Parts: sequence; C-alpha cells; structure tokens
Amino acid sequence: MNAVPRIPLSRPSITAAEVALVTDAIQNGWGDRCYDYIHRFEKAFADHVGVRHAIATSSCTGALHMGMAALGIGPGDEVILADTNWVASVAPVMYLGAQPVLVDVLPDTWCLDPQAVRAAISPRTKAIIAVHLYGNLCHMDELLALGQEFGIPVIEDAAEAMGSIYHGRRAGAMGAFGAFSFHGSKTMTTGEGGMFVTDDSELYEHVLSLSNHGRVRGQQRQFWPEMLGFKYKMSNLQAALGVAQLQRVEQLVERRRAVYHRYQAAFAGVPGVTVNPELPGTTIGAWMPTVVLAPELGVTAEALLQAFKAANIDARPFFAPLSTLPWMPPGPTGRHAQGLYERAVNLPSFHDITDAEIERVISTVLMNIC
Repeated sequence: MNAVPRIPLSRPSITAAEVALVTDAIQNGWGDRCYDYIHRFEKAFADHVGVRHAIATSSCTGALHMGMAALGIGPGDEVILADTNWVASVAPVMYLGAQPVLVDVLPDTWCLDPQAVRAAISPRTKAIIAVHLYGNLCHMDELLALGQEFGIPVIEDAAEAMGSIYHGRRAGAMGAFGAFSFHGSKTMTTGEGGMFVTDDSELYEHVLSLSNHGRVRGQQRQFWPEMLGFKYKMSNLQAALGVAQLQRVEQLVERRRAVYHRYQAAFAGVPGVTVNPELPGTTIGAWMPTVVLAPELGVTAEALLQAFKAANIDARPFFAPLSTLPWMPPGPTGRHAQGLYERAVNLPSFHDITDAEIERVISTVLMNIC
C-alpha cells in the first residue's frame, strides 16, 4: 500500500448552492416545472457565452451530432478536423456516414493547423471542426477566413474550453455553432451533459426540433414528429446543478488558471519543458494543464506516467492521434500529433488541489527529467 495520499487528476467543486438547487429540482421539478431548470440554464449559458441561442444536451457528442445533422452533413461528405482529438469529436462525423479528414496540429497550440486545413479542402468538404484542445485555442481568425473563402461552416468543439477567450470572444461563440461538455472532470459540471450554442436562429430551430424527437416547436398535434430526431436531452436535475455551477463559473475558471500558472511558473526556467501556450490576445480556460517534454530530454510520456503512478498521482496520457485507432479509415498520422502523444502528460488541476499537492506534482516531473 502506498503511504502517500493519492492525488486525483480531477474532481468537481460542489457546494451547498449546488445541493440546494438539485434538491429543489428533485422535490419540485416535475409536471409543469419539469423544464424549469433546463430553460433557466440555457438562457443563462447563452448570455454567458454571448450567443442568441443554447440547447442543453446529454453530452457534447450529442450537441455535435445534432448540429452536424442540421447542417445536412451525411454520406459522401468530408469533415476536416485535427488528428489530435478525443474520439467524441470525430464520432458524430462517422455516425452521419461522412468521412473524417484528419490533418496535423500546430506544435505550439496543439490545435488545428490552418495551412493543413487549406491543403485538405476538397469539393466534398462540408465542415471544419475546430477543437479547442485542453482549453487551448485554435487560430480562429484564419479558420473562419477559410470557411468564408470556401463557403464551409466552421464548428467549434469547445468541450474543454470553458473560460477560454479569443480576442474578446468566448470559445464556442465564433463558429456556425459551438458545443460544450459538462462531464464530471470539466471545469463546470452537470455530471454528464453538454450544450449546443449558436447565433443562427434557423439552425437553432432545426436542432431544437431534432433534440425533441423531431417535433417542431409550436406543433399543435401531440406526439407528432415532423422529422426523424434524436433523444439527447439533459434532465431537469442536471440542469439545476448546471445553473448553480454557472453562477460560480468565473471562480471555477480562475482557480483552474491559478493552478495552471503555478505549473507555468515552476517549469518556466527548465530547459525542454513547456506547458499549455497562451498566445497574445487570448485567455485559456486551462481545463487540463499539460507538460510537454522535448525529445532531447530522452524522457517519454510513458516513463513519466509510470513515475506518477509510483508517486500515487493520477496523471493522464495525451490523446493518441485519431489516425492510430484501429477502426479509423486509413491515413497518415500527423508528425506533431504523434510527437505530442509520445511526450506530453496531463497534470492534476482540480479546484481544491492544495499547494502541497501541486508541489508534489512539480517535484515528480523535475525528479524524472534531471
């Protein structure tokens, strides 16, 4: 048995405020009030992000699936996204029968390379998915310019980017639509859950119908779906938790950023060690602070993960390139995507992590690279 207390990778911050609202939803959120917290959460979230419309969903994957379906993406179409991504970003593309086109990431942001996107655009390209990986930000100006030039919608997967701001605009508010995750590991949580956001009223109405089994808002005939839809709704209980978390979101984000800054300062003078970039004009939500080891250090991510395991610290591997998954369509693996997977590790960053725990994490990294 390890005598040193375990440091988890992530866990939510839940206070009496969350408990009170969820308790109210359990006791009173039924019948005519069964959507009260959902509508309240959607309105507050749209206001926070700075968009006209929001739809609470059971997951970010569901939000992406419905949004792409509403854009008409289907068999024979191509969707460009980065090779470095979690499977949830690419799965909806394949659910719809479309072809994912994977391109390499930039070595600094770890996000989609706009020049690689340009080279991958074809007459079959129907969307570009910009994933703000670990709270880092894509080069949205360049991607949006490409979308406008070629008439292709840019979708923002902001699952990991709560609190990230790109030149004055919040992540998720810039593309044709954005999608967020409220998984238990995220900066704010509803346990599971997600959110679809957009400024496009027509797209919103389409997704709203799809989210309700294809029933169009205002339809007088009960239980009459106008189209084949989905069941990706969030529950009223989850939404109550979301309302309370959103009331604290600035505090939650600032704490994540404070932990990130501790790591940033600790490794700033260490040759060959870098963390999440924060480029001029941007603020990253810093959901998952990550350490990247230069090749010349001769230390792999696997070796560092083993060291963390021995120290009873729950660190996490960087996302493997999607192109390396056995069921993905064959294609080249991005050089930077593969390099990051081999040399990067996600560090613990939960809200209530202590200074002593942060120092243990830092010490474990430093002891294994010297």
